[in-house]
Amino acid sequence: MTTTPSAGGEISGNVLFYKSPEPLNREQHAKLALVHKDQPYGFAAAGTAVPLTVSEFAPAALTFPVIFAGEDRVPLAVMGLNQQENLFISADGAMETNVYIPAYIRRYPFVLANDDSQDRLIVCIDRGSDLLTENGQTPLFDAKGEPTEYTQNCIRFCDDFEVERRRTDSFVQLLKDLDLFELKKATFQPQDANGNPDGELVTVAEYFGVSEEKLNNLPAEKLKELQTNGALAQIYAHLVSLLGWERLITKTMLKQAAANLN
Repeated sequence: MTTTPSAGGEISGNVLFYKSPEPLNREQHAKLALVHKDQPYGFAAAGTAVPLTVSEFAPAALTFPVIFAGEDRVPLAVMGLNQQENLFISADGAMETNVYIPAYIRRYPFVLANDDSQDRLIVCIDRGSDLLTENGQTPLFDAKGEPTEYTQNCIRFCDDFEVERRRTDSFVQLLKDLDLFELKKATFQPQDANGNPDGELVTVAEYFGVSEEKLNNLPAEKLKELQTNGALAQIYAHLVSLLGWERLITKTMLKQAAANLN
């Protein structure tokens, strides 16, 4: 894995949350160090939906709806219902306790990006992050200019994340090939003061998910194949996670009620 792009190389890639990603460089970043914060997740406070890898479906399902979005059917953990709102991370960077933290968030402020000129991945950091300053506690490089143990661990984490991302691409392609996706809706039933239905159902989100009907209609040998390769367990984790819409709706209503009182 390289940390320096070729001369004139342009980096590209999906860098949600990253203000100013730039290739990690021992000369430019020699004095940078990680700032230790008890509440370090402020950068993700506006992250309504965060990318997931397939191996995260089961732990994420305990907290969030796991959905698929867009033409590429990108797996996402839904962490809020309103744009630029994360119901589990406060503006000061505090994460709600007992909540799964997606690897996409945990790898910050490091990330891998494409070096288009060389068709390779390079290690980058978010130079705009307030977690990296010259007054931080954990240096990125040692006195000899070599990556510290912290930096090496971060690079390995990014490498592992890339492996999982590729596995996720293969998983999604499998679901596409089997034509298992369908458009789904998350709805909310308004109620009156007595808890009785009041008005029509309100759609709070539209997304792609696995069709249980299509899944159940697969040939027995195909279901066995999905079970053997582990895909079936991930599909069921996704389906179970959809019960989490109710939790998101309740949290949103409570937050709005508290705001109205103020």
